[in-house]
Parts: sequence; C-alpha cells; structure tokens
Amino acid sequence: MSRRVMAGDADASLLASREGLSFWGGVDAATGEVIDSHHPLKGQTLGGKILAMPTSRGSCTGSGILLELIMNGNAPAALVFSEPESILTLGVLVAQHLFEQSIPVIQLDPEPFARLCRCERARIDSERLVADELDVALVPLSSEALTLTSHDRALLAGHEGEAAQRAMRILHDMAVIEGASHLIDVSRVHIDGCIYASPALLSFAEIFADLGARVKVPTTMNSISVDHSHWRGQGVPEAFGFPASRLADTYIEMGARPSFTCAPYLLQNAPAANEVIAWSESNAVIYANSVLGARTAKHPDLLDLCIALTGRAPCHGVYLDEERRARRIIDVDIPPRHDDALWSLLGYRVGQLAPDCVPLVTGIDALAPSDDDLKALCAAFGTTSAAPMLHIEGITPEASCIDPSADRAAITGVDLADVWQQFNAGAIDIDLVAFGSPHFSLAECRKLAELMAGRCCHPAVTGIVTLGRDTLKAAREEGSAQSLEAAGLRLHPDLCWCSISEPVFPPAARTLMTNSGKYAHYAPGLSGRAVRFGSLSECVTALVTGRTTGTLPDWLRQPPGRPPESDDSTTQG
Repeated sequence: MSRRVMAGDADASLLASREGLSFWGGVDAATGEVIDSHHPLKGQTLGGKILAMPTSRGSCTGSGILLELIMNGNAPAALVFSEPESILTLGVLVAQHLFEQSIPVIQLDPEPFARLCRCERARIDSERLVADELDVALVPLSSEALTLTSHDRALLAGHEGEAAQRAMRILHDMAVIEGASHLIDVSRVHIDGCIYASPALLSFAEIFADLGARVKVPTTMNSISVDHSHWRGQGVPEAFGFPASRLADTYIEMGARPSFTCAPYLLQNAPAANEVIAWSESNAVIYANSVLGARTAKHPDLLDLCIALTGRAPCHGVYLDEERRARRIIDVDIPPRHDDALWSLLGYRVGQLAPDCVPLVTGIDALAPSDDDLKALCAAFGTTSAAPMLHIEGITPEASCIDPSADRAAITGVDLADVWQQFNAGAIDIDLVAFGSPHFSLAECRKLAELMAGRCCHPAVTGIVTLGRDTLKAAREEGSAQSLEAAGLRLHPDLCWCSISEPVFPPAARTLMTNSGKYAHYAPGLSGRAVRFGSLSECVTALVTGRTTGTLPDWLRQPPGRPPESDDSTTQG
C-alpha cells in the first residue's frame, strides 16, 4: 500500500537512486549538494527536485541537515521512499510542528517505486503521485492503531507544560508514521542533536529551552563540534565556536549530562542486556543492540530530545522481538592472517550486503574480536546500512535469532580488498593521521602509546586522537595520555572527526590517514581531503615517517588467477 506520510504538493524533476543516502556527511547543509564521494548522486544538487531512494542510511543527524535545508530553501521538493524511513521524515515533521514549513514524504510499494525511478518528472498532491504513465493513489496515515496511556494523553493536553506537550505531539505523530501500536518507557537517552551540524539544530534546542524544558530520564550527550572548554584558545572562529558551544550549553541547561562522546557504551554503567533505552548516534545504536543486547531504535536527532523530555518512545522496530531477527545470513571466508583493519572493512562490506535488514555474520567467531574490534565493525556497518543492529555467530548475545525466511550472501578476502581500494584513493604522502572515530577507548590509548614508544610524530605530520572526556581523564591518571603527547600527538576531547573543523583540523593537510572505516567513508565529503586507510600499526608508520605504502596489505593480496591490482594506488598527488 503506497502511503502519504507527510502531506504537501510538488511538481518537479526526479532525482532517483537505488542506494540510500546519509544526509549528514553526504549532503551540504547550506547548498543541498551531495558530497558523499562514494554515492552515485555525488555532485548532484537536491534542491527543488523530487528525491527518490529506497530509504536513508548512516547518521541520525540527517534529520537536522534536512531541517536546515527546508529552512534555507534548498530542500528537495519531495521525498519518495520504497521502505520505511524515520530520520529524514523526522526532519520534515519538526519543520512542520515548530517552523510551519514542510515538504511531502511518500512511501511507495516496490513496483511503482521501480517504475518511478525510470521517469524524469513527477507530480504529487494530497491524493496521488503521477509520473508519465504511472498514477498511484496515496493512502493517508491513520492514528487509530496507536494506543495512548492516560499519562500520554495528559502530556498531549499540556498538563506538564508546553515543552513536554510539544515534544509529545512530535512523538505522537512519529509513532503513527513508524506504525507503533503504543509508546514505551525508556531508562535513558543519548542525545546526538548536540552536534552543530546546522543553525536549525540550535534553533530547535533553544525553542525547548526557552519553554523551560527538563529531561525526565538520565540523558548523556554525543560528541559536539568544539572542545567545549578550549575552543577559543584553539583559534576556532567566534562565528562557529559560539553557536556550537551554545548548542551544547542549551542541552546542559535542560538537564543533559555533558559526557560529549559518540561512544556512550564506553562510559561507566553501560546499558544491560534487554534494557530499554533511546539512543541516537548510529554507531552507538548498533553497538548497544548488537554487542550489549540492549534495545533501542535508531532514533533520529531531534526526536532524541522529545524522548528525553517525556521518557517515552514509539515502540517499533528492534524494540520488538520479531524485528531483531536476522533476515540475511552472511558467510565470511577470511584469510587466516589479518590485522585490525579487518573489522572496519568487514563492517562496511556487511552493510553493503545488508543495506536494509538485520544480518547474521558467520565464520568469524574463532577470531575472538575485542570490544574495540566490534566498535570498529559496528561503526563501519552503520555507514552503509540503515539497519540498527547485526548479529555475529558465537559472539553477540542474540545470534540465534534468525528469521526462517533468511537468505544468504558471502564475503571473501577479495571483497574486503575491494573495500580497501575504495578507502584508499589518496596520495601516499600523509599530512594528518586521524584516530578516534568513534572515540578512542582507554585500551586503544594504551595500544597506541605502546606502538609509539620511543618514536615521535614526523615533523610534517599531525597526529590527532579524539576521545571522550571521561576516557581522557582515565588516560591521564594512568599516564598513557602523557606518553602520547610526549610523542607529539594531540588529544582532543568533546569533538569527534565527523564534527571537527578548521583550525583544529589542520588547514594545510591535504591527505589524511585513518584506521576508521567510518571516517574513511565520510572524510572526503566532510573535510574535502583525500584519504588513506590502514591498520593502527600502519597509521603509526605513516605518523612517524610521513608516508604509507599505497599497496594492499599482504593478507589482502589477490588469489592466483585474479587480474593484478592497478598501480594507480601509488600515484602521488
């Protein structure tokens, strides 16, 4: 049944893709240009066009990017999906509720969606979508299936203040869009909307703060866009640093804890198995569901505050047992020798094979991945898949949850080599080495300090570690932080690589290297720099020598009979 998710009219040219797009890291919030260098729509401008794609993917911050585009006049004329979608839809919903602006959002059945993608132009009104010979009736959403408690209704009626009332109105409509039958209590919230990705995010937060909003459940905060205490001394321009810091302060005023980390699972008192929580930040959501066995939907930015202000969330998706089942089994054949780069490459490829469903990964349980290995895998998976979790046979707690109709796919070393090539388009002379996307753990600080023992950063190379302030405090207490700084590395709390900006990001750097698959994906669009990717050890080599090899690691060498790799990867400049 094709649905009218958000009402509105549009008559515009069509921009279609068979691949989902993350608006955060994939679309310029000011212009609407697609900046994701790995996406088929790279270089296209979304403004004024009907954008058709299966669903969104990647970062929860996409809602804030779309909200900004709507407010600055560069949004798509309409959004058309073939699968359920929450992140971008929430951006439209907030624009309607708080700023009285909107665009139509449609969900088509697969057959008419496929036909639409072959068209050049479409027209949408409150009842139909028409394009060439395609004419589809759109069924409006109904709230009849949503059951509210007396407390929910009291919030909607404003009995606990206007801030909670506005939050509950957004939650109510989102629950209807997501097909939830009811709302559920959550024990904690992680706010991702504190990243200053656009002025609209600050406007949104200030509206609630001005109404006297206060969080009802323990609420942590994601990494922000500046070092909260030191951004002025670091030379960050006031025009950016002040609103970025103000956004963080606004959430603190509403009662959120200034944890400032994109890896809240590294904080003390991590969620327990089956604990019902509400997290934003894609890697954190995937890690919480997959590794910890907690339960959270992949909540969009902006909805996270609404949940924190009410303690209630729409009960849909992987809150439900049946939605946590694996619907694709991915058999992995890994070369017997490997390094820690494996986990980012594997997560990225798993996401490509399961872009819209929960997968089960088999064949790697004997590798005994560490928590940091799983962190890297989950983060990379979240860049290519919209799914909020994955299972790993013999490792994650719910790996036996398999749908009877699950199909199969496979990953070999050749597939991982292909991903490595995608990540390594830059020159072999390195100006910057980026660690900590997601934020470095204490164990990673120790490992990096061991690898740097007796060595120093090359004079022409900047090494930066981003990490949570709690992790930095622990690293200072044990001395690993001092060891890293003595070797020439810079340690930056509060911000992360997906939110870093100049001059903290070295303006003169032209090629960066990272051990993060997540950042290898996003860095070209976010930073405008070329990228190299490698293991932690390979990154250290680049850090102390200023160069990387530019060739596939030994464990990823092609098997006999495959065409030899191109020499393009070693081209300078």
